[in-house]
Amino acid sequence: MWTLHRFCQRNIAGPLGFGAASQCAVFAAAGRLTTLSLALLLSACATYQPRPLPLTPDWTDANAIKVPAGKFRIPGAQSHPFNAGNGLDMYETVMLAVVNNPGLKAKRAKAGVAAAQLLQAGLLPNPQLATSFLHPLAGPPPFSNGYSLGLTEQLTALISRGAKKASARAHARQVNLDILWQEWQVAQRARQLYIQVSAQARLRDVLGTQHKLYAANYQRDQKALRHGNLTLSTTSADLVLLVNANTQLRTLERQRNTTWHKLDELMGLAPDARPKLNGKIHFADLSKQQFAAAIARLPDRRPDLVALQAGYQSQEQSVRAAILQQFPKLSIGPSGGTDTGKVTTIGLSATLSLPLFNHNQGQIAITRATRTVLRQTYQARLDQAVNQAHKTWREVQILTRQHQQLGARLTELKQTATAATRAFNNGDLSAGTFINLRSSLLSKQVEAIRLEASLQQAQAALDILLGQLLTPPDSTTTAGASSGAHS
Repeated sequence: MWTLHRFCQRNIAGPLGFGAASQCAVFAAAGRLTTLSLALLLSACATYQPRPLPLTPDWTDANAIKVPAGKFRIPGAQSHPFNAGNGLDMYETVMLAVVNNPGLKAKRAKAGVAAAQLLQAGLLPNPQLATSFLHPLAGPPPFSNGYSLGLTEQLTALISRGAKKASARAHARQVNLDILWQEWQVAQRARQLYIQVSAQARLRDVLGTQHKLYAANYQRDQKALRHGNLTLSTTSADLVLLVNANTQLRTLERQRNTTWHKLDELMGLAPDARPKLNGKIHFADLSKQQFAAAIARLPDRRPDLVALQAGYQSQEQSVRAAILQQFPKLSIGPSGGTDTGKVTTIGLSATLSLPLFNHNQGQIAITRATRTVLRQTYQARLDQAVNQAHKTWREVQILTRQHQQLGARLTELKQTATAATRAFNNGDLSAGTFINLRSSLLSKQVEAIRLEASLQQAQAALDILLGQLLTPPDSTTTAGASSGAHS
């Protein structure tokens, strides 16, 4: 602005300065207006602030976390209280994992990106300001400086703005649903690890009992061997049983260490945090009619399927926007100015693109092809979801029947083992027969624990496949498999 003012001062009295005072007054006012506009624009601009990366792990104490259960989008967890002080049940483990999982925290940041994209889709293009200045160098007097000003706005953007906003809105919904599906995946993983921890704790007790049984038997063998009442081959066979039992305990110890570290990591806790786990594991039985009803509601319940639906709706609006953008680009606005002959004009300017070679046919073809891909992707996911649900439901039926059958056999074995223990203590049963009966019982108990865990894992998988995830904690209908969790 200072330069423009000095330029006017130098040219008002010069031989080429006829009428320059009025011209300079106009340009000085324009300069002041430009300066004010720039100041306003700069005041609204974002500023850069660096945000360095963290240098330490972001581990949390479970007791310090507050979980707003009422805001949960996980079915079955909204009304469940969270109190880590007295241990975590399966629902509290799920809630802690969903709230504090490091991967989910990063996923949730994507919602901010989608919101920014929705904001961007609603913004109109900035108006274009065009100006020019003419200074005559020769010609018949009187000489006068000329200028022109024009302000235009692209009107075509208004035509497709609604479709673009609708597409961005559906995309934002898809992103939120994808995040919800990731939360469901973390919740499912937390349940699986909770079941594993529970089963491994019970296995540790049974295998420990088995190890003590074999150790006591081997000590008796060594004593009998020293007195010549037992052969070396029998003692060696019992030693093999003891070594195998010890190997099973060591293997289980490594497995428990791996499972606990996975669970701590999933919940965002420090390694070896190992919070106390308690509470029973319950899953609702589904009749054939209930399963069929759940399958019918599947497209409306599974977050991944609903997310694909939102993505498809977003693409539908993208197709519509591409078709609307066939209209020629039209920019219109007022213009005015003065030529070197002091003729002042005002008018309306318009710019229209001629769609001779490109009438957006390429973008329309791309959006339509993408829509076809998304439609087939959704169909494939729906088919896969229904097929997996049927397979898992059948697996639950098979495991339930096998678990019930094994439970009946276990009852008989326990009765036999109890009678054998009394007979052995009274000296009416040989050590070999007693050990075989007790070993059979312990082996079946191990099998029952693993079968029960497999059933619970299948039931947990069926929940998420049917889009219901968690059984309400006050459910009165529970599956045959239920057990306590131990740390």
